[in-house]
Amino acid sequence: MANINLKKKEGESSNSLLYRFSKKLVQSGIIKESKRRRYKERNVNKNKRRESALNRENKAKEVEKARKMGNFRF
Repeated sequence: MANINLKKKEGESSNSLLYRFSKKLVQSGIIKESKRRRYKERNVNKNKRRESALNRENKAKEVEKARKMGNFRF
């Protein structure tokens, strides 16, 4: 990660300093990198993925059956 060092210029408002800081953050790519890391999915093994897919499929069948019977509400 890059270090961002800013000093308040003489007569500069806080809003102006904050604006300069946010521009430096965007230009350095820190924001993009943090979002990439935050939403990165972990690796899940093959059996867990298969089991999850089967559960989703079974749940969809149950919902469809309940919808046909008139027992399903959104």
